[in-house]
Amino acid sequence: MPVLRVGVLSARDARVPRWCLSIRDAPVPAAVLAEVIKAFGAPENAQRMEEARDNACNDMGKMLQFLLPVATQIQQDVIKAYGFSSDGEGVLKFARLIKSYESQDPEIASMSGKLKAMFLPPMTLPPHGAGTGGVAAS
Repeated sequence: MPVLRVGVLSARDARVPRWCLSIRDAPVPAAVLAEVIKAFGAPENAQRMEEARDNACNDMGKMLQFLLPVATQIQQDVIKAYGFSSDGEGVLKFARLIKSYESQDPEIASMSGKLKAMFLPPMTLPPHGAGTGGVAAS
């Protein structure tokens, strides 16, 4: 019977051992999220994101067209090493898994918010009572 060897993760290399099927099995799920965030800061990825933002011109439809695919690709490049599929479905599974940890771990919740802020525009709500809900005021 083969012996399963499990390596110890160091602070420098927080990769999940290949035997892990998902981040849930990983000893340090925050480390995977931190690696994704770090990937967005890499010069080539920061340049790609900036170009996509420029092309989107603060238009939500164009953000979905230009920015979201770049952000998805950056995440895919990291999470595929942790057993997630290297497609959009893998990113969605990763996002759902991180969401499930947010209420349990404030560090993960904070990092998740930071990641979302990198590619989702801030949501601004109209001031309370400012609109009439599409009804003309008389």
